[in-house]
Amino acid sequence: MSHHRSSCGDGGAEEAFVRQNGAVKVLVIEDEVALAQALARGLGAEGFEVEVSHDGLEGLEAARSGRFDAIVLDIMLPSMNGYKVCRTLRAEEVWTPIIMLTAKDGEYDEAEALDTGADDFLSKPFSFVVLVARLRALQRRRSDINLQPLVFENLALDPVSRKVRRDEIEIPLSPREFALLEALLRHPGEIVAKSDLLDRVWGDDFEGDPNVVEVYVGYLRRKIDRPFGRSDLETIRGEGYRIGVPA
Repeated sequence: MSHHRSSCGDGGAEEAFVRQNGAVKVLVIEDEVALAQALARGLGAEGFEVEVSHDGLEGLEAARSGRFDAIVLDIMLPSMNGYKVCRTLRAEEVWTPIIMLTAKDGEYDEAEALDTGADDFLSKPFSFVVLVARLRALQRRRSDINLQPLVFENLALDPVSRKVRRDEIEIPLSPREFALLEALLRHPGEIVAKSDLLDRVWGDDFEGDPNVVEVYVGYLRRKIDRPFGRSDLETIRGEGYRIGVPA
């Protein structure tokens, strides 16, 4: 991890990121003591309230309390690894945003992190500035959203329970698929540009291949459209993506 403090954070962004009743609470589950302490100091200096756990089971118990706004979760932990911690929390319907710390160049680690329910991941060694930006993006995403269910014809998405149903049949989605569908359902009948989806779902600091949007649109089609004989999710070539016909 780079130990440079983030200098980003103009007053407006900072104000938007702090709860009305106090600082944003972050749980760091990391068994490497020096790294965990560095994260606690750095995030504390950025205005976060930080609690640290060095053990998987202990971290799971803390996370179950629901008192945290975000979790930074390592994979390799004593007692229970990060995948199992994440999977258990999601199975218990604890939807606190999770950033998982994966091995350097660990594509399989990253894929499994998302499959088990993590919202985002960072590969070690990572930039502290990027971690802060990702935490802020996750919190903005949560605070900006209207929590009423989103419904398009027979397709319904509930931002609170994080469940998606079509014809009352529940459709399991990964966190990234869920976020992408939510971004589209908030603008039914409108074309949403790929760049907007990248910012909303992957974060404005995303530096990967922008074609990841097309990949995930394909995943969504195979889950929400094709099994039901539908084709609601459209690609508008050169413009973006749309669910539903224009009003």
